[in-house]
Amino acid sequence: MPFIPHTETDIRAMLAAIGASDTEALFDEIPAEFRTRGLDGVPAALSEMEVGRLMSDLAARDTRRLNFIGAGAYEHHIPSAVWAIVSRGEFYSAYTPYQAEASQGTLQLLYEYQTMMASLTGMDISNASLYDGASGLAEACLMAVRANRKSKSQRILLPVALNPTYRSVLQAIAGNQRLAFDLVPYDPQGGQTVVAALEKYNGQDITAVVIQQPNFFGTLEDVDAVTDWAHANGALAIGAVNPTSLAVLKPPGQWGVRGADIACGDGQPLGVPLSSGGPYFGFMATKSEHVRQMPGRIIGRTLDLDGKPGFTLTLQAREQHIRRSKATSNICTNQGLLVTAATIYMSIVGPKGLAQVAATSMQRTQQLVDALARVPGVRLAFDRPRFHEAVLLLDRPVGPVLEALASRGIVGGYDISAHYPSLGHGLLVCATETRTRADIETYACALGDVMKSAAAA
Repeated sequence: MPFIPHTETDIRAMLAAIGASDTEALFDEIPAEFRTRGLDGVPAALSEMEVGRLMSDLAARDTRRLNFIGAGAYEHHIPSAVWAIVSRGEFYSAYTPYQAEASQGTLQLLYEYQTMMASLTGMDISNASLYDGASGLAEACLMAVRANRKSKSQRILLPVALNPTYRSVLQAIAGNQRLAFDLVPYDPQGGQTVVAALEKYNGQDITAVVIQQPNFFGTLEDVDAVTDWAHANGALAIGAVNPTSLAVLKPPGQWGVRGADIACGDGQPLGVPLSSGGPYFGFMATKSEHVRQMPGRIIGRTLDLDGKPGFTLTLQAREQHIRRSKATSNICTNQGLLVTAATIYMSIVGPKGLAQVAATSMQRTQQLVDALARVPGVRLAFDRPRFHEAVLLLDRPVGPVLEALASRGIVGGYDISAHYPSLGHGLLVCATETRTRADIETYACALGDVMKSAAAA
């Protein structure tokens, strides 16, 4: 709201009209011990002028740096037309389309989005949409418990090479709903999940197996073998995927003999800027037989009484629409504006354009790895095929190296040593189509200088 018109006199008059002594009295139903008296780091109320000054100062600190970090959020080129269209009033300010007759444009866009995502993932049906990739995977695991009725264990097998943030969110959301997670190790040479490690679970009651492709290290998994193992042992297969990679990699719907049962991930690479960490959006797609267990909502295309095509909310198994106890999910947020951006982005770049983005990103990452691995004290961690991320091992702690690079205007990657201490000093680096050969050479020279300086010190 750009302008709040109420003066202190207005507020006192409104409080007097309802018989409240002050604004705190409006919250007397909340016990005193549950009320927050202050928030650390949040200043007192500011005037409009002070807020404007603060926001300008913060914006000025958001400098353009040479970025080689990925780890779940990726810097891709976004055609200027994407957000020019998204910012139009009919998209930018459109609300949830409860009234189909007044929301045909929004419904049609969401229908087109679902069609694109189902095609991209190789699945039958897509929802529209989820909060983000991490919570989307938690929803997929909860969905698997509902869909796999033969399983009673609520046990999910997770690869250690799954994004650590995803693992934390899984535990926070699904772990607190009595789901149990068993970790499957990765091969220290290749960085992929060890398929043979699944054998100890043969014959056990396993509800689902999660497969991230590519995994957190950027390494490509043996998705066919893991998917077939899951199905042979009565478990569902959940694919957590990077949507850009699906332009060049086998989609989840084609993994193994029968394909994955559920596909999910973060849609940020599809036309959504990094934006200092969000907002992003989550996607989910599944096979037809599991559609009733899928959270979110589905837009359908139908015919009216006059035989004209139209769009409507077809399946809405969320607590906004049905009883809480019957809802497939109690996380009601869907990121409609970001989904709009993704739909326009995919429409503009098309299948060939998306494949070019993916292929160029892979090429740039290979150039990056080749350049950085020539720096003394740096070597490649894994020898398996990768997408557009790779793990490098340094001969010294990563943190100080990244700080030195940052002082030179380079975001050098993500320090994974805390998550994977057995690797040693691990640095996850990423390159997309936005990085040029000159960018890579700049990084390699800077890293060489930093490593020399640190050695001398």
